[in-house]
Amino acid sequence: MSAWLVAQSGTETGAQLALILALFAAFMHAIFGALQKGRHDPWLSRGAIDFSYGIMALPLALFVVPWPEPHMWPIFAGMLVIHVIYKYVQAMAYSKGAFTVVYPVVRGIGPIVTVFAAGIVFGEHFAPMQWGGVALLTLAILSLAALNLRRTEQVRRSDLKQALAWAIAGGIMVASYTTYDAYGIRATADPFTFLAWFFLIDGLVVFPWIALYRWHAMAVRPEPMPLISRGVIGGIIAYLSFGSIMVATRLDSVGEAAVLRETSPVFAALIGWLFLGEKVGPLRAVFMILIALGAVIVEFGA
Repeated sequence: MSAWLVAQSGTETGAQLALILALFAAFMHAIFGALQKGRHDPWLSRGAIDFSYGIMALPLALFVVPWPEPHMWPIFAGMLVIHVIYKYVQAMAYSKGAFTVVYPVVRGIGPIVTVFAAGIVFGEHFAPMQWGGVALLTLAILSLAALNLRRTEQVRRSDLKQALAWAIAGGIMVASYTTYDAYGIRATADPFTFLAWFFLIDGLVVFPWIALYRWHAMAVRPEPMPLISRGVIGGIIAYLSFGSIMVATRLDSVGEAAVLRETSPVFAALIGWLFLGEKVGPLRAVFMILIALGAVIVEFGA
């Protein structure tokens, strides 16, 4: 399987598979974001999810995939630092603001920064029409966030400023980890080696222990079983979401894959409508269509 995937890199088949994987990752990431924001403290949810996918990765990393080459260990160390910062920023944003506001801002900032970063790191260059698609998608996502903000309950101005600042920082960190991890998965012979060891290291080293500390410090501790259940479900979704987008960046353009993944606010809005009791409305539907149109322009505007 690994040899076949590597052989498809840069081919027409690889490009088509990357398109499918990036859109699938967008859907999965919207579910993942909703899980993290749900009724539990986002720090606890993140810790439960990380621990779950770390435990799942343990036998794969040790006994299934080839061991990482020596040059991969510094790459894994950098990856851990970037992802810890990203998850901290994300948890702070979710703690300060509504999911339907914070999530689109994070996802709206991410793609345009990723395209610039991919141009610097990988020498990728977008055609003018593709830049138009990036601009359309980004503006539509941020407009969706503004609309959601107008329709949420009144919040203190200080909390709103903090939530938006953390969300913007989250978007920059999304671009950082997307570019860095794309470099990492291309640096090893077997892409599944990178994925297995990513989930093992990222899952077990930091955030489960932060979550455990916060849980013990709470005056009223939530029941552990719902958290564990959410963690297991989130861990499986993380494999599907992150694994899909990383393989997509190995097969084709990092920038295009990143932009396609940022159609996730469309799926997030649908999740909010179907499961969180939020209304879509005609204006939000227009923004969702524009997000999808921007992604189509990026994909076919080269």
